[in-house]
Amino acid sequence: MDDKTKQSAEIKNIPVKNVKIHQPKGTSQEQYKPRDQIYVRKVEGVFQRLRQKMNFVFLFMFAAIPWINFNGQQAVLFDIQEQRFNIWGMTLWPQDLTLLAWLFILSAFLLFFVTTFLGRVWCGYMCPQTVWTFIFIWFEEKIEGTANQRKKLDAQKMDASKFWKKALKHFCWLFFSLLTALTFAGYFTPIRDLFVDFFIFDASFAAAAVVWFFAFCTYGNAGWMREIMCLHMCPYARFQSAMFDKDTLTVSYDYNRGESRGPRGRKQDPKALGLGDCIDCSLCVQVCPTGIDIRNGLQYECINCGACVDACDGVMEKMNYEKGLIRYTTEHELQGKKVHIMRGKLVGYATLMIIMTSLLGFEIMNREPVALDIIRDRNSLARENFKGEVENVYTLKILNKSQQQQTYKLSVTGIENASWIGDSEVTVDAAAVFTLPISIAVDPYELESYMTDIEFVIEQVGNADVKLTHESRFFKKR
Repeated sequence: MDDKTKQSAEIKNIPVKNVKIHQPKGTSQEQYKPRDQIYVRKVEGVFQRLRQKMNFVFLFMFAAIPWINFNGQQAVLFDIQEQRFNIWGMTLWPQDLTLLAWLFILSAFLLFFVTTFLGRVWCGYMCPQTVWTFIFIWFEEKIEGTANQRKKLDAQKMDASKFWKKALKHFCWLFFSLLTALTFAGYFTPIRDLFVDFFIFDASFAAAAVVWFFAFCTYGNAGWMREIMCLHMCPYARFQSAMFDKDTLTVSYDYNRGESRGPRGRKQDPKALGLGDCIDCSLCVQVCPTGIDIRNGLQYECINCGACVDACDGVMEKMNYEKGLIRYTTEHELQGKKVHIMRGKLVGYATLMIIMTSLLGFEIMNREPVALDIIRDRNSLARENFKGEVENVYTLKILNKSQQQQTYKLSVTGIENASWIGDSEVTVDAAAVFTLPISIAVDPYELESYMTDIEFVIEQVGNADVKLTHESRFFKKR
């Protein structure tokens, strides 16, 4: 056997060792660990008061805006059926969707900017999932008690007291979810009619289905899934790290100050005991809505809500220690390095936001308040009328983009001595489309070729600044 054959045989005969995985006693072979329910403990503090006030303001705005009228119409209404969006005196139509595209792009860059600067404060303070979850937890606290009382209630057997507490809690959850769904649907259909029709069972099947769908989604997301949405379903938690850097403000534990952790009395000197400032009370874990331990370092599950900051500051105050063991800080600050607030990534996002805002403002300022669409009669390009003139038939679609009734004057240019057959002045309701059939008649001697370029002109009566032209063709009968 030559050397190559021996080497090949050695490669094929790779020794295999059977490894037995140690399974702790009392556990099954199933490796999947089911979700443990998180009983969020109530905490008071600066950041929780700030979060609650912000939540109240934006929740009030969410509930109130659909009920506000402007110029006799619902101020904010995304009417998909009529294909028009009313936004505070401005009506957007399908041809104006570039404005919404600019708005979404601007919102995305604003989110990137805030995340680079302040971390996931959107998740902790303004995300609907977080806001509704804390509202549902508030119902739990009022009905079932504190976190320990809720845990004890879930562990005991079902009796009359437990049944009524659970029933009342779920009724409150469902009722609040239903109000949320009705309000949300009120952004897409007239909200006053929707509320009345829904509660007298006169709403359409589509409207009722949408309301119940979003009601059960809210009930399931904020009542049952909670942190699962943040940990496993929200894409923002996954790509946020691409926006973080060592100067991003995040909720962090000061390891150098806190370790080694351990319990002690208030009057004991931690340095004499060889301990840091952390007394290992685990309150930071008990108040976390996602159930993580911030002392393990920065984790993608952290939503920067600041609950652990308030809990730890309360403990530090009772122990007569300096606050800020857990705080909003940067990685560079924890390492004792200089923090760079103005940095390339942040300046880049800010510059793009300014550019996007300028482009959005420019497009809004140059947006025409009227649109004109021209449809030719396809059955006959040209015909001869009883006067011997060549006649072309058109259908004009006049779109009034404003939210006030307007009167428009119409004319045609490009052909000398053309006769306009039909109404040349029309009144169009606010945010409405007016269909106007007209004919243009011309003496055939005025036409030099088979096809002549013409322009339809529409002017707003009383406002010379609103003027629009639309090109078309006039055909001569062969």
